[in-house]
Amino acid sequence: MTEMNVLIVGCGGIGGVLATTLAAQRETLHLNVVGLSRNPVINAAIRERGLELVDEDDRVNLPFAVHEDLEEAGIPRGSFDYVFLCMQPPNVEQAALWALPWLAPDGAMVVFPNGLLEERVAAIAGPERTLGGVIAWGAAMPRPGVYEKTSEGGFVVGALVPTGRGRLDRLVPLLELVGPVEVTDNLRGARWSKLAINCAISTLGTIGGDQLGTLMRHRFVRRLALEIMTEVVDVARASDVRLEKVSGTIDLDWVALTPQERRSRGSASLVSKHTLLLAVGARYRRLRSSMLAQIERGRAPSVDFLNGEVVDRGRTLGIPTPVNEAATRMVHAIARGEQRPGLTMLRELAAIADA
Repeated sequence: MTEMNVLIVGCGGIGGVLATTLAAQRETLHLNVVGLSRNPVINAAIRERGLELVDEDDRVNLPFAVHEDLEEAGIPRGSFDYVFLCMQPPNVEQAALWALPWLAPDGAMVVFPNGLLEERVAAIAGPERTLGGVIAWGAAMPRPGVYEKTSEGGFVVGALVPTGRGRLDRLVPLLELVGPVEVTDNLRGARWSKLAINCAISTLGTIGGDQLGTLMRHRFVRRLALEIMTEVVDVARASDVRLEKVSGTIDLDWVALTPQERRSRGSASLVSKHTLLLAVGARYRRLRSSMLAQIERGRAPSVDFLNGEVVDRGRTLGIPTPVNEAATRMVHAIARGEQRPGLTMLRELAAIADA
């Protein structure tokens, strides 16, 4: 059997879970899995103790090769069938540039971070060598080199252009080791739908400074989530995007507030939408915003690639996005140390949404 070579760029929560799961199958499936990370603390922990994946019932610990520089490591260029991009959105383009010389001519880069990043990577690697992987599960790195899945789920994967379909078909069995995989012909619609969810959940989680389950118990927070997602849907529609259901169930076209619902505080349809958000909060109750973790580690938040992207595109199209714009400002204020996350900040955002 021909060996398949996979480079995982970024060894945070998502990259660590992917790396550990694939590395556990490397002998059985003839996989060669290698990491590329510029974080010396994470790298030192992995070299000393290996990758560690923990859950309530089991614990996996595996040796793993992680490098800061592939050239210095002596890895031949063009070696990897797949490059998994698993870092935060602000670092994706730089990571793609680092890894590009090691991507095989018939290989592909797989974009996992949230946001609308496939087009940016395609400008570097080529559209036929760019695939998108929308993740429907959560992960965390409680300590360097130690990983856990915080919620179950799978992937929605797609190719940017038809010529990438062969690369996509070979990718699916690898990702099925982690979770169920759905292949879509509408990657753009899947990305925009996930963007709407992330603009609400990740950003409100950053501003509120708490786990999703706790925040979603508050009615005004759920209303904020609906307002944010509605603005994203408005911009998507104006961009001629056909939205896909998230995880096959959450229909953003239905979730978006109607003009009547935006003027109302109570109706049967609003009760249904609040009930859905309560269910999402319950399912992902342990989820804590990765963007808040970025800020706590002294890194730039990815809000400009989420809510900020919506604001910029809305401005170009003449679509107002006041709640996303205010949320973007608040996240940057938290990152600068000017404000502290909490319910008080969320109430300030709610006041802007009500204005």
